Amino acid sequence: MSSNKITSKPGLCSTLRYALALNGDFYENARNTQRNRRLGLSIVILAAISHAIGSGVILLINRATIFVLLIGLTIDAIAVVVGYYFWTFTIWKIGQWLKPIDPTYGDLLVPIGFAYAPQVLNFLTLIPLLGRPIELILAVWSLLAVIVAVRQGLDITTQRAAFICLVGWPLIQIAIGFVQILEQNLVTWIN
Repeated sequence: MSSNKITSKPGLCSTLRYALALNGDFYENARNTQRNRRLGLSIVILAAISHAIGSGVILLINRATIFVLLIGLTIDAIAVVVGYYFWTFTIWKIGQWLKPIDPTYGDLLVPIGFAYAPQVLNFLTLIPLLGRPIELILAVWSLLAVIVAVRQGLDITTQRAAFICLVGWPLIQIAIGFVQILEQNLVTWIN
């Protein structure tokens, strides 16, 4: 794959493809431009919608009321977006601590937004018996993508990037689990 293809203005589909492939050159060239900020945020929003769809179907299977369904969808979507900003913030703060000359918080939003590309497939979690394993695979895939993005963005070793990313990742996973339990309890309580 030539570097020229990556640096030319990729659309949403090619951005997703490069991000899903964990292409280090792609993350290296992910500059903080208005267009890339929109693309990164679009991927995060698609991931939020995908997560909400998967959870929404599960809520419907559990016979949730429309009110609970709408609350659940809203909570899921907001949780993914908030998780993105929180994880980026933890990566930025730890990166500052480890390496004084580094990108700004805004500069990290673009590559980490691109790294959320595996989460766009989160709607697959509605597959019976495979939902939880798929969710874990997508979470680890996103973690690996964020490690590549941070390694390239901060120009550090893979080990340091993994350390930086692993600080916030468990908190994000716990928050996702908490939201899922909250939704289940809400369905039980309302019904």
